[in-house]
This record gives sequence, C-alpha cells and structure tokens, in this order.
Amino acid sequence: MASRSPYRPSTSGFAYQFGPGPMTPAIKALVLANIVAFVATWVAPSLNLVGWFGLRPDDVFGLQLWRIVTYLFLHGSIFHILFNMLALWMFGVELERMWGSRYFTKYYFVCGVGGAATMLVVSLLPGFSGMYQALTIGASGAVYGILLAFALYFPNVPILLFFVFPVPARYAVMIMGGIALLSSMEAGGGVAHAAHLGGLIAGYLYLKGPRMHLLSEIKYRFLKLKINRSRRRFDVYSGGRGAGGGDRRVH
Repeated sequence: MASRSPYRPSTSGFAYQFGPGPMTPAIKALVLANIVAFVATWVAPSLNLVGWFGLRPDDVFGLQLWRIVTYLFLHGSIFHILFNMLALWMFGVELERMWGSRYFTKYYFVCGVGGAATMLVVSLLPGFSGMYQALTIGASGAVYGILLAFALYFPNVPILLFFVFPVPARYAVMIMGGIALLSSMEAGGGVAHAAHLGGLIAGYLYLKGPRMHLLSEIKYRFLKLKINRSRRRFDVYSGGRGAGGGDRRVH
C-alpha cells in the first residue's frame, strides 16, 4: 500500500516512496502498546488476555465495558498486527502531523469504539446470534477510520489496492468500505467486517456529522467574541473611518 506523500510533490508521475516517514508520537505509542500486548498474549497464554479483554457482546452487555476499548490492542497473528500497524503508520502519520497528537488519538479511539458498537448492534440482529458469544480482537475498526480520514483529506493520493492496483485514495476507501458492507451481511466468516464498517461510519460522522459543524460554529463565534472584546479593550479597530473616528489610534 505504498503511497506518495501529499507534502512531497515530485516532477515525475512515477516517483513513489514507501510510507510517510518517521512515526509521530501518538502513532509510536499506539504501535508500541499493540506490540507489547501481542507479545504478552503469546509469551503468557495462561493470562488469557484475549478472554479477558477481547470484545464479546455477551460480556459487554454484562457491563464489562472496558472491552469496547481493550479489544483494539489484541491481535491473533503476526500478520494481523503487522498489516494493522503498517496501515496505521502509512496513513496515520500525515493525519497526526496535520491534526496534532491529541485530536488524532481521540479520533482513533472514536473509530475503534464505533467499530465495537457496530459489532454489538449486529450481534442482536436475527440471524447473527452466533456473534453474541464470539470474540473480536484487532485494531482494524480504528484503522479503517484512519483510511477514511486519509481519503477525505488526501483524495487523489494513489494507494496500491491489494498491493497491485494504484487507485486514488477516495476510490480505494469506497471499494474497501463496500467489501466490508457486503461481508458484514454474512454471519460468520472469522473476520469482523462489521467492525471495519463501523469504524468507517464512526469516522465519517465524527468528521462530517452535524454535531461537529455545530461545535465548530460555536467555537468560531466564541473566538470572534473574544477578539472583538480585546479590540474594544485596547482601542483597536479593523480599519476605515467612522463618524468622528479620524483621531483614533490604530494598533
């Protein structure tokens, strides 16, 4: 899934690089936490970390609420954690640089919890009762949310879909979202496609939903009010001449 960095324009259409550069602080912390949890799972199987911290709807509805977060740090195989952490690094670094570590971390967990919530809802649907006792682990729900955000902010950056076909990010995420949607309609299969879809939906609603527009508008109005108060306090005005304003001092 090599991609060309949106901040490193090239004179050649064939100049690609693998990855966005060094890990940013939040991504470094997330990758380290996932690696530690993975090693602990394999080195000390008697601790049964997956059983205690994996996402099982039956346990979550029994008020073991920590599972909707802790399942994100558990992985079932070396390839499982490798691909998730690789995608997190490749597509998350540019987002963290742009957003800052605090907002990026918040977004990551919103998508991960959104994936968990989707699994819980699906487990209650007719025909999916087997999922009620099934364990889900992995950071894929959060990673899918990262992919969505990358596609929204860098829609034309090429992604090697299935490591073969160069596709603009916005179309690659649409394809992966469609696959997750169709797959989530089939009970079983061993892959938590509903969590993937939930991560996508949660990420989109967080970035584009009406709640965020309302919060942005409130923050804008509050900041504008503070600026206007400061201007009046220090006798600052925007320019131009009002009635009798010729002698006012401009700062």
